[in-house]
Amino acid sequence: MTADEKTTIKEKIASAAIGLGPLPPGSRIGILGGGQLGRMIVLAAARLGYRSHVFCPALDEPALQVVEARTISAYDDLKAIDAFVDSIDVVTFEFENVPSMVVERIGDRVPTRPGWKILHIAQNRLREKDFLRGIGVPTADYREITGTDGLQRAIRDLGTPAVLKSASFGYDGKGQVLIKPDTDQREAWAAMGASIGILETFVDFMTEISVIVARGLDGRMATYDPVENWHVNHILDTTIAPARIDARLTMQAEALARHIAEALDLVGLVAVEMFVTRDGRLLVNELAPRPHNSGHWTIDACVTSQFEQTVRAVCGLPLGATERHSNATMKNLIGNEVEDWLKILAEPTAKVHLYGKAHARPGRKMGHVTRLMPKR
Repeated sequence: MTADEKTTIKEKIASAAIGLGPLPPGSRIGILGGGQLGRMIVLAAARLGYRSHVFCPALDEPALQVVEARTISAYDDLKAIDAFVDSIDVVTFEFENVPSMVVERIGDRVPTRPGWKILHIAQNRLREKDFLRGIGVPTADYREITGTDGLQRAIRDLGTPAVLKSASFGYDGKGQVLIKPDTDQREAWAAMGASIGILETFVDFMTEISVIVARGLDGRMATYDPVENWHVNHILDTTIAPARIDARLTMQAEALARHIAEALDLVGLVAVEMFVTRDGRLLVNELAPRPHNSGHWTIDACVTSQFEQTVRAVCGLPLGATERHSNATMKNLIGNEVEDWLKILAEPTAKVHLYGKAHARPGRKMGHVTRLMPKR
């Protein structure tokens, strides 16, 4: 490579770093978090010619097995964060439990996509619900709870059954307690285990769905088909694509997801989880501003996977087509279910994805299998 060619690449990277254009292949994407989502982002980035640098606290994370560069340190190690920033051209995150102040600090030097304000909203159920209500998105009724007295008042307002959730750092059912008429409120508060909670009315839903939408630097959006999600012990077990809902609800769900992405001024992906109530309404439950477990089927059944779409959005590239060329059922391999990997591989239409985790534990996502069917 000549000196002029090297200069041109540096100029392109510098231009993209201030949001003026796409990052060229050879640029480095910083990824906060080293789990399976990070692993699949790294693999998608490599296909498009990008390098990746993963920052995470633990040595045994799935993304570290496939990445070129790594930093193993706590997220609040600012010296390590600053050195990480020196090595990358753009940054994204693969889960929400990264301090938003750290992402804000990174954003002062390189683009963060999505931005720290979006992460700040998604990290807290109260902020998330307030944001959604503020832009006219329907949710379950809710109250902020700061102690047992407030819980008692909220139960009087909302009635039972209701669900008490920790405001922050809850996932896969952690930090959630179902409140029934005979529930001991003090025990429920202690079991929730946080200083600030949110009480939500219990939604008698017909099914749970999610919609993933990508939004690029130019504001253009691409939406994946709504999918149907089934949980076991609060952990996503199976996703069915497309969701078995009528055309009216499909259009409403996609429109809600696009409205949320635009209101967030998103650059990247957001997964919007929703309840379909028995009387045919949609209520938004949670947001995840990153690739999502319910989007894993897109790797094998869509023109552009959610992971390639993440790379395209983060790097300022045109978004890819989201068309579904096959119907699909995605099954998480949780705990010892991964031991059936060889049996599953014998199925002609099964696509197995293993995450490289050494030890299977109850509730731990070890991989997933997507079974393809003809599009109807």
